[in-house]
Amino acid sequence: MPSDPHAAFDHNVLDLIDNSPVGAVPGTPAYQDALGRLRASHQVFPDADHHDGYVTVRALSARPCFHANNLDALLAGAIDVDALESNASIFNRYLAALPVALRAKAETFRANVAVRPVHHRKHGGVVAPDAVHTLFLTPGAGAHPGIPGNYLHGSVLQLGADRATSTWAVHLHDCDDGAAMFESATLAEALAKLQEVIASAPFHLNELGAIGFRSN
Repeated sequence: MPSDPHAAFDHNVLDLIDNSPVGAVPGTPAYQDALGRLRASHQVFPDADHHDGYVTVRALSARPCFHANNLDALLAGAIDVDALESNASIFNRYLAALPVALRAKAETFRANVAVRPVHHRKHGGVVAPDAVHTLFLTPGAGAHPGIPGNYLHGSVLQLGADRATSTWAVHLHDCDDGAAMFESATLAEALAKLQEVIASAPFHLNELGAIGFRSN
């Protein structure tokens, strides 16, 4: 098969983005055409931290994902879901991993990203357990860039009032209204999907259709 005539040039553009402090690409037609090819193949995303800059997927692949630090214990049956690390603690670890210059901006997303919904539910006069809502963050992008550090934020959440019979969902969001969602019948299935998402990072939200997500 003939080799891609653009491959060498596109590889050089990836190097250029990685080595630029602001992810800059020259505005000449050849570079912009390469940028278009790289964006279409999901090898680069708009950079959340630099206006008009880009970040490569290979650079994002070196960044950590954040989720409850005792998720493995839950999956092994050693703890109950209510014992998972709090969303506030998960968000704090994400903040601490960012460069100092990005932390103030990232903090402005806390209320939308890390605050779990408030529920006051009673069944037969008994207050039901709070609905499950556990935060995770993965490198990537959607229709818009991610939040600072180029992170998508999401959650595994309980959709019904009764935990024993509830359906579940895995949601992912960019910094604005880009979103993807997966619904499942059980918590175990939702947690398995969370593991699949984490293993797939970094990615664009519209790539999640391949593993059963629907996008807005």
